[in-house]
Amino acid sequence: MTPTPKQLMTLRNLSNLTQVQYDYNQPIMDCRNESSENMRNKCAACYRQFNKMEHLVEHMRVSYHSNHEPKCGICQKHCRSFDSLREHLIGPLPKAECERIFKERGCDLCLTILGSRYALQLHREKCQFTWKQYEMRIDNSRAKVVSLACKMVGGGSDGSLDLCARVCLIDEHEKIIFQTYVKPQLPVTNYRYETTGVRPEFLRDAMPLRQVQRKIQDYLCNGEPIWQIRSRGGKARILVGHGLDHDLKCLEVEYPAILIRDTAKYPPLVKTSKLSNSLKYLTKTYLGSTKPQQFCVMEAKRA
Repeated sequence: MTPTPKQLMTLRNLSNLTQVQYDYNQPIMDCRNESSENMRNKCAACYRQFNKMEHLVEHMRVSYHSNHEPKCGICQKHCRSFDSLREHLIGPLPKAECERIFKERGCDLCLTILGSRYALQLHREKCQFTWKQYEMRIDNSRAKVVSLACKMVGGGSDGSLDLCARVCLIDEHEKIIFQTYVKPQLPVTNYRYETTGVRPEFLRDAMPLRQVQRKIQDYLCNGEPIWQIRSRGGKARILVGHGLDHDLKCLEVEYPAILIRDTAKYPPLVKTSKLSNSLKYLTKTYLGSTKPQQFCVMEAKRA
């Protein structure tokens, strides 16, 4: 039976419609392949994924990822702060595998992952954030460069007078040399807990300021009389920090300016000749950290 012209026209239209549907579906398959390729546009540090490579490049340019960022000991993901690392491990929506391993052999204080539960027990006795470590501890290290950081509480009637409540010394290998709470000589009227993390009970049996001052002075001078300290060839150690004039004044410690390296005064890091950048800005720009930590240990490491 020979088809009529009308039937031929209908068959031709159906053929064209099928071709159009096929051409329409083909880009969908291409999009699926493209989405699988997008999975590979992932930051190697924070594991964030991007649709296009140029977006990943821009992220890497502005994220300032570095080895100084807190990092998950299980999946090696970089986090912006210890708070975000804690959320990654035990937050409302943690990564399941990381949460399981952390609950078995992770330190709740410093968020370090240990090799076994026995190692975790030994670590908790020596963890730098435990109460025992807040007591006086000076190691006989051979460090030539040390970093100093202090936490200040408020004194006076309005709480605006800075009083040193905690101090920390760290060497160039980020090893804690000395850390302790300090008992101010004046009554504390504002503990500034939001930024210092200091509570009244921490200072109740803390080390007196004079004793802390003497220990820090002796360690910095390293057996060399302060009036004989010279820039080269001596035993005295180089002191690094941010705003050291203020910290040394609150500690009532004298130290020669030739051995002080203050990031608040270093010309390449200051805004103008009379205005310095904040420590938060410097850490964000050069170390990739965006949120200040409560522990002066972290600030000493940044400096």
